[in-house]
Amino acid sequence: MKIIVCIKQVPARDSQLKVDASGRWIQEGDLSFEINEPDAYALEEALQLKEKHGGEVIALCAGPARASQTIREALAKGADRAIHIEDEQVSTWDTLGLARLLAKAAAAEKPDLILTGLQSDDLGSGQTGVVMAELLGAPSATIIMAVEVLNGNIRVKQELESGWFQHIDMPLPAILTIQSGINKLRYATLMGIKKAKSKEVKRLTTAELGGATAPTATTERVYLPKKAKQTQLLEGSAKEAAAKLVEKLKFEVRVI
Repeated sequence: MKIIVCIKQVPARDSQLKVDASGRWIQEGDLSFEINEPDAYALEEALQLKEKHGGEVIALCAGPARASQTIREALAKGADRAIHIEDEQVSTWDTLGLARLLAKAAAAEKPDLILTGLQSDDLGSGQTGVVMAELLGAPSATIIMAVEVLNGNIRVKQELESGWFQHIDMPLPAILTIQSGINKLRYATLMGIKKAKSKEVKRLTTAELGGATAPTATTERVYLPKKAKQTQLLEGSAKEAAAKLVEKLKFEVRVI
């Protein structure tokens, strides 16, 4: 089974973010970067499928030159080889533009399965996998909790709302977005880190994939959320105040 895992490099979660001069993105010069955590779960699922059924795992990443660090991490964890679509302007691409390039690079490999994380930690659109599926004409399913290979097809466990799940039988090739937390992530071993240095990383340019397309959606402004403190006094009896508090927590704060 040949499995492609789409991975992305994003700012580390503990980064102190600042908006850049354009107001449309963040300052990246002083940031440290890491693999997008949801994509790490997709990689782990791919590695476990390979251990059960054989084949190879290919990490596919679109990003600037610094993304090679994230690619090496995927190789150290067990991916067999990687494809790097190298471009310094990835942050200006919209979901459709990114999905087109990823889909074209993936199609050349003729994979049995393409896995993505549920969403990225930086933009969080959660659409790349399903847009790739549409472009490739492949069946897709999202929020996947488990994948089982059955006689050349797959059966997936999909998370629904309110603790409900459904099982779906799907033909291959297919594209799945993997739910975070379904597996325990592995660490790269010292041997894996050594082996990663000799594994193939195929580099592609956007020109080789037909060039970047004009974005259909653009970011006009990014900004840090405003912090504010507010005190409200809830009048009435203890029972009435408690009812008002529950209502505010449910409909205004939305934490219950």
